[in-house]
Amino acid sequence: MTDRSNRPTLLFALYKGFTALAAPVAWSVVKKKLQSAEVPEERQRERLGHASLPRPEGQLIWFHAASVGESLSVLSLIKRMGTRLPQAEFLITSGTPTSAALIEKRLPPRTRHQYPPLDTPAPVRRFLDHWKPDAGIFVESEIWPRLIVEGASRGVPMALLNARLSDKSVEGWKKRPRTARFILDRFRLFLTQNDKTAANLIAMGADPKRVQPGTNLKAMSDPLPVDEATLAGLRAEIGDRPVWIASSTHAGEEESVLAAHTALLERWPDLLLLLIPRHPERRAEVAELISDAGLTCAQRTKGEPVSPRTQVYLADTLGETGTWYALCPIVFLGGSLKEIGGHNPFEPAQAGAAVITGPGYFNFAETYAPLLAGGGAVEVRTADELAQAVGHWLEDDAALAQARKAAQGCVNTQKSALDSVIDTLCDRLNLELTS
Repeated sequence: MTDRSNRPTLLFALYKGFTALAAPVAWSVVKKKLQSAEVPEERQRERLGHASLPRPEGQLIWFHAASVGESLSVLSLIKRMGTRLPQAEFLITSGTPTSAALIEKRLPPRTRHQYPPLDTPAPVRRFLDHWKPDAGIFVESEIWPRLIVEGASRGVPMALLNARLSDKSVEGWKKRPRTARFILDRFRLFLTQNDKTAANLIAMGADPKRVQPGTNLKAMSDPLPVDEATLAGLRAEIGDRPVWIASSTHAGEEESVLAAHTALLERWPDLLLLLIPRHPERRAEVAELISDAGLTCAQRTKGEPVSPRTQVYLADTLGETGTWYALCPIVFLGGSLKEIGGHNPFEPAQAGAAVITGPGYFNFAETYAPLLAGGGAVEVRTADELAQAVGHWLEDDAALAQARKAAQGCVNTQKSALDSVIDTLCDRLNLELTS
């Protein structure tokens, strides 16, 4: 019979001891990162559990997410849940300054953002003492043992939402079955992205009665925001030129994108590439690659306009991707030509785009599967194949319209599952539903 003991394991005790000793070093590293991002000191101290906001009265539902994609994916869920639970207040924690900045711009009603505490004794204690959440919902693979165990010991009902675990992570936990069961038993509910993750969690030791295959929460998120003034200005500069987008590209991918664009220019001499690197701080490196490819470039952060001679527009900013997606219905999504894992294809699909991806999208395999099967996305492996895919949609309006319709259909199908997710969370976490 499976051991479902609530007793902490030796490995968990060792983890607690190590993180307690390492707390000063961990804080030093985290503080440097926050300082370099110009995060105010008061907000830096949130990582030590010192809240910069008061706890609101009444029921408080806490969502914890890792970074940008995970954080934005829960905002539409919070908005919808807030309608169903009009007396509830919400807290969302995320660990990166980028996610904090984007979340602050899109906070739903009755919601506030804080940085999460370090997974060390005093910060966790201060955080829970102050916020006293009535439920805790961890998003994707954010598993912090001390925070989870301490929260559960205080009676906070918790769920792991949109659960996604890499094969490497699963194998690591399976080698430590008693500790895995001890940690996983703190959760009342696991809502997974797919059947594979559900099976993996059970193999790791999760109680099968608490595991429920679900859908990808990112498919249910609201479309990325669009700055209409910026969009209108850039449309005026571009005019009636054909455009395609390469978004969220990583090191080692821009060379293939630029090679594809160079080939496409032979047939469409006025074609414009809108290039959005995943990490804008690589702007100098990417600009040099554009120059080395013999292409002319206008750079967003320099305020350079798109002229008739511009062949590449380098969109090297954060938070404007939704505006760029509104410009063009053909999007290559990076992080996929290399074994990086890919990025969320529902973001361009929600904007009305058809999607092109490389083969390395394993982190979003369950998201891409219906898109690829339905024709809303296509997979390429080389610069030549990328040029062919873009060229096909540039020259065949009917084929592009069909692909866009298929992509939108996948998004609409996933969105209908949002109410079911809310019902399940409210039921398992004892959150009172109102009509």
